[in-house]
Amino acid sequence: MNSLADTQPIQSKTILPVIRFSKQQAISYGLSAVSIILSIVLWQFASHYHVNLGFINFANVPSPIDVIHSFVAFVAFVAFVAFVAFVELDTALAHVKASIVRVLIGFFLAVLVGVILGLLIGYSKAVAAVFMPPLEILRPIPAVAWIPLAILMFPSSEASMIFITFLGALFPILLNTIHGVEAVDRRLLASAQSLGAGQFAILREVIIPGSLPSITTGLAIGMGTCWFCLVTAEMISGQLGIGYFTWESFTLQNYADIIVGMLLIGALGMLSSALLRFLGKKLTPWYQLRKA
Repeated sequence: MNSLADTQPIQSKTILPVIRFSKQQAISYGLSAVSIILSIVLWQFASHYHVNLGFINFANVPSPIDVIHSFVAFVAFVAFVAFVAFVELDTALAHVKASIVRVLIGFFLAVLVGVILGLLIGYSKAVAAVFMPPLEILRPIPAVAWIPLAILMFPSSEASMIFITFLGALFPILLNTIHGVEAVDRRLLASAQSLGAGQFAILREVIIPGSLPSITTGLAIGMGTCWFCLVTAEMISGQLGIGYFTWESFTLQNYADIIVGMLLIGALGMLSSALLRFLGKKLTPWYQLRKA
């Protein structure tokens, strides 16, 4: 009989995490992949064979292969500059940096104004009576229509582009915040009042948590409109940014770079909106449990 000293220790095996998908998730991801692949194939076919349908012509549209070549060259050059030089970034990367800074400033201002004003309008009928009429008049005006006036109002094109970005994000955030406040269960308000809570305590403990799901939805929508409005403003009055890069590529007939600019806009908008949705889920765990 072996002694305890002769007993060999059992070697523990490293257990690698296994990612499992349900059948429904696998089908959903598969359909998404097929949809994207089919879109690229149709794009390649239309551009390669110069499809002309009369109302739309693909003769001058670059193919996906041309776009990939241009994008690879763009990324390779930026990586080379960042790795070798460690100095001022390439002009192409500077376009991205300028757009991101403008979006962040405009979006932050829109969040500050939209959330605070939305909470007050949704909570107080007096505040709503004062602010809602002029806001309803301004809301249908597209942010793009403000560009000429913004150029005249602000001393620099940078401030005017940030203002356009601010307007693009303001109303989605504002209206979703108002809707979130109005959708709070009135029984919760009555319960808080019966427990002796003051107006400020009700706002902090009931109204704001109850309206957070709608606020986060407004933030995600507002981020998307931020990029749309900023790129349009950069095309008209900018001298740096993704919108200016896209328009400059058109004027120089670098058609593949146009698609690169469009893909950068889409990728940055998608990532920023996804980040906001992720943060929204972390801030509203009770709402996620109720949905589940």
